[in-house]
Amino acid sequence: MEVSVKDARSRLSALLDQVRMGGKVTILRHGKEVARLIPPGGEGKLLPSLKEFRDSIMLTGGTLRDAVIRGREEERY
Repeated sequence: MEVSVKDARSRLSALLDQVRMGGKVTILRHGKEVARLIPPGGEGKLLPSLKEFRDSIMLTGGTLRDAVIRGREEERY
């Protein structure tokens, strides 16, 4: 089901009841999709763990802090 933002505001409770029963609601602003209401555990997959992502990144060189300080010192002279 698709509804405008204005309709979603005025019918939010009914829309949430519909989603609770397994329905999906798409909210449109000026005819373009801006949000979806779906039941918990619905479509889409969870994002990977941020900790795992950070651990997977291999950094080389110095820190960003050191690079900024070095760049500032080079600009001064």
